[in-house]
Amino acid sequence: MIVLDANILLYAYDSTSPQHAKARRWVERVLSSGTPVGLPWQTAAAFLRIATNPRLPGERFTLEEAAGVIDRWVEQPNVRMLGPGDGHWPVLRQMMVDGQARGPLITDAQLAALTIECGGVLHTTDRDFARFPGLRWTNPLAQTPSRRD
Repeated sequence: MIVLDANILLYAYDSTSPQHAKARRWVERVLSSGTPVGLPWQTAAAFLRIATNPRLPGERFTLEEAAGVIDRWVEQPNVRMLGPGDGHWPVLRQMMVDGQARGPLITDAQLAALTIECGGVLHTTDRDFARFPGLRWTNPLAQTPSRRD
């Protein structure tokens, strides 16, 4: 399962981003491919939080526009929303400890734990995820995607 980080989605929908064209092609291809895609609730919330914040640089959306984008993602038959299960805490705790996560990296540890919990591969441009042992991740926008298995 492909698990999505917010940064890929934000690049795909911000036409002012240098990564826009490449990210948009990749997101459209993945969403229409039939490959299982997991959209974590925190990724959806991060997309909404950033895409609707007029104080941030780049192309921004109204709440209705941003929510409509997410509606279109979840309407795809291969996309499902991901949330933590009953066994999430031990995995999250391990990610925080082993990854030496503090402050803002706690959110990354949550996403890493959720990805491990669902048996997926996180797709992100954020190299901070290399700190989490056992997390499979890749940067789909890199020339040669970085993968840690």
